[in-house]
Amino acid sequence: MTDTQETEKNYLYGLRDSLSQEVQGRIVISVSKAKTKELVDVCQRMSALEPQYAEPWIVFDRDQVVDFDKIIQYAEQQKINVGWSNPCIEIWFDAYFGIMHNYHDSVSCCREFAKTFEKQTGVKYKKANPKIYSLLNSHGNEKSAIQIAKIKLDLFNKENIVVPSQMCPCTTLHKLVEEIHSRVDNALTK
Repeated sequence: MTDTQETEKNYLYGLRDSLSQEVQGRIVISVSKAKTKELVDVCQRMSALEPQYAEPWIVFDRDQVVDFDKIIQYAEQQKINVGWSNPCIEIWFDAYFGIMHNYHDSVSCCREFAKTFEKQTGVKYKKANPKIYSLLNSHGNEKSAIQIAKIKLDLFNKENIVVPSQMCPCTTLHKLVEEIHSRVDNALTK
């Protein structure tokens, strides 16, 4: 469940579409949109209606979200996983190119990431690009991005900074990507 029209949805569907046909038939990745403040409740309703979605996730950015921390806390209380990015998903994308820059607002993060993206891929960055996942993977490194995100999250935790809105730049989207890859590995071994 996400609160955006395109960026997160395109990224996640790109991840899904990169999986083998065999695995795609056994692992369901479905992305739906809801208003930010309704993400958790809508996710719960959808999970109850469609139990095949055994691992419900909400994915959203800090951006200008007033109740960012409260939404994350509520989701965790409801046993819903959260893939958050602070300040925005482009901070996660940035890690694909070997660094998570120190951007503290979504405007500068998007602007500067667009420059990095074009330099690395030769393609102008558009938030609505349906090929974002494949471009990040073909010109960047997902395993490295996961390690960078883990290190950044660990650094904040070691400094006893555990409130997501104060953890900038940071993301937990790597946890979702790792979970999907773990499920894929398990599906292939069965």
